[in-house]
Amino acid sequence: MTTILAYPFKNLPTTSKWALRFAIRPLSCSSQLRAAPAVQTKTKKTLAKPNIRNVVVVDGVRTPFLLSGTSYKDLMPHDLARAALTGLLHRTSVPKEVVDYIIFGTVIQEVKTSNVAREAALGAGFSDKTPAHTVTMACISANQAMTTGVGLIASGQCDVIVAGGVELMSDVPIRHSRKMRKLMLDLNKAKSMGQRLSLISKFRLNFLAPELPAVAEFSTSETMGHSADRLAAAFAVSRLEQDEYALRSHSLAKKAQDEGLLSDIVPFRVPGKDTVTKDNGIRPSSLEQMAKLKPAFIKPYGTVTAANSSFLTDGASAMLIMAEEKALAMGYKPKAYLRDFMYVSQDPKDQLLLGPTYATPKVLEKAGLTMNDIDAFEFHEAFSGQILANFKAMDSDWFAENYMGRKTKVGLPPLEKFNNWGGSLSLGHPFGATGCRLVMAAANRLRKEGGQYGLVAACAAGGQGHAMIVEAYPK
Repeated sequence: MTTILAYPFKNLPTTSKWALRFAIRPLSCSSQLRAAPAVQTKTKKTLAKPNIRNVVVVDGVRTPFLLSGTSYKDLMPHDLARAALTGLLHRTSVPKEVVDYIIFGTVIQEVKTSNVAREAALGAGFSDKTPAHTVTMACISANQAMTTGVGLIASGQCDVIVAGGVELMSDVPIRHSRKMRKLMLDLNKAKSMGQRLSLISKFRLNFLAPELPAVAEFSTSETMGHSADRLAAAFAVSRLEQDEYALRSHSLAKKAQDEGLLSDIVPFRVPGKDTVTKDNGIRPSSLEQMAKLKPAFIKPYGTVTAANSSFLTDGASAMLIMAEEKALAMGYKPKAYLRDFMYVSQDPKDQLLLGPTYATPKVLEKAGLTMNDIDAFEFHEAFSGQILANFKAMDSDWFAENYMGRKTKVGLPPLEKFNNWGGSLSLGHPFGATGCRLVMAAANRLRKEGGQYGLVAACAAGGQGHAMIVEAYPK
């Protein structure tokens, strides 16, 4: 099969068959800045399944998501995770002793707290008898934490789960070079002065060059931004389209922030600093200002810039997930059901960021739904180009037939239902925490807008992806 991205970048936008097949269509965002649609009154079937426990979200919270290097820069990841757990306890008043298990997602681990879920739980005052573990699955780590919890409840192993995620990009581990690490380990094992001097004589200045972390694929050595640029080119997504979409995300996020719709945020008093109450990456600009920025990855021809990419973010999230009967017995009114979900994997070279395209039809079919049944779409926005490339792939019969083995296209999510309160481009993207934000955004939008079904989807490093159906809890 011919790879999607095999064509030279600078030939794609105007001359390749991809540019003809995925013709550039301007994205007009002005019509999408209207208020949310009126409350809907239609009622559809429920997705409850016989002999399977219903799993509900009682509530979920997150710390404000901040640009890395700002107010959280002197903290450790478990500090943020602890703040999310404490905020959840205050929001729900759940007794700590009824929580059966705690699961957190994270991506770039702090070596001192590799099981950050356990350290944060102890710091938040949970019993040392409450087990906790940490998962990692790139940008869908929190999704994996949630669905692991769903499995534990559905199987009858647990009744009450806290799931969440955390990322602190302000202080990522920077390692010594491998040669330096080996030298230090050997020195630690040396038993005589002669052995130590012999080892020290092998030292060279270049041993001191550090190994810096990068958002890059181990299997391909390509950064995600570079891949996003190639993907945008392959699907003929223009620079203007990407900037327009980013402006839409920031404008909708600012509107939601001003109207108090981002109710999952809990204030966090940073030790020695002021209390943080809102996300600080929401910055609506203008297309003229955005157009001045230079390409960030493929230079000078690229279309992905700092303005149409998600930014490095610090933050944490947490959700209280229960068996429905347990939640009702404790007097809670849940916000939503967590229904069917699906994980997918593709080629990490040419289809790294197409997870939503592949996961969406599978989870819809599993749930017996269609795109028309979905009232609220919440997709992770890694890059504008990634979102728009997924749109074009989902709207293409040719792509469905040649790459997905499907007879017809997935279908295009209506923009009036899509990320109406902003997304990762504007709200921020702490790698390990975004999944919970997506689910809570869908649940809160369904309650606000009167819809019944939400669809959450995200891409992730490694060419993986996730999608989940969220069903509003009856009022």
